[in-house]
Amino acid sequence: MPVRTRVTVPLEFADGYQTTAEVITFTGLADGKEHLALALGSCADGDVPLVRMHSECMTGDVFGSQRCDCGPQLREAVERIATTGGYLLYLRQEGRGIGLYAKLDAYALQDLGMDTYEANRALGHGDDERDYTAAAQMLDALGARSIDLLTNNPDKSSQLRDLGVEVRSVRPTGVHASAANVRYLQAKVSHTQHTIDLGVGVGLASAS
Repeated sequence: MPVRTRVTVPLEFADGYQTTAEVITFTGLADGKEHLALALGSCADGDVPLVRMHSECMTGDVFGSQRCDCGPQLREAVERIATTGGYLLYLRQEGRGIGLYAKLDAYALQDLGMDTYEANRALGHGDDERDYTAAAQMLDALGARSIDLLTNNPDKSSQLRDLGVEVRSVRPTGVHASAANVRYLQAKVSHTQHTIDLGVGVGLASAS
């Protein structure tokens, strides 16, 4: 899939952290969505880039919702990739692929006692409906055929490997737990085997 546009964008987060990203768009992605790649830091020829596949979360990324750990994970990933060199793939797959409205419907069911996966099923959705074919296409267009993957989700590395991407290593993100999201994180561990060590206690982890 060819690269469509490259544009330099200075970034500044709410805590004052600043960096610069080259934002990259693509044509002909499998799902037809407007996914983005942010090239961060410096990656010389032959280096293996650090890659984070971050699914869009309007409530967490934009509004700072405490019901998930998406916003802190995004902030952490940008700094770690900028330090090491690599790409953040910002994928338009809200709510583990079910969409924004359905995600908010699931929140309403969670308020009645369901966990995040039980709520998805009650609405007729799968536990996780994300497909990373477009992400693999983006990496191929960027020439990143071997990567180090920043994730706690074993499904991401499994799908990428099945799609022909060499995942050299998997690096976990920090644990961004709070009183508002700890049950959500526990569900991710128990249902989909996320590598999240909740033994570190509740409290927002440092994004370093």
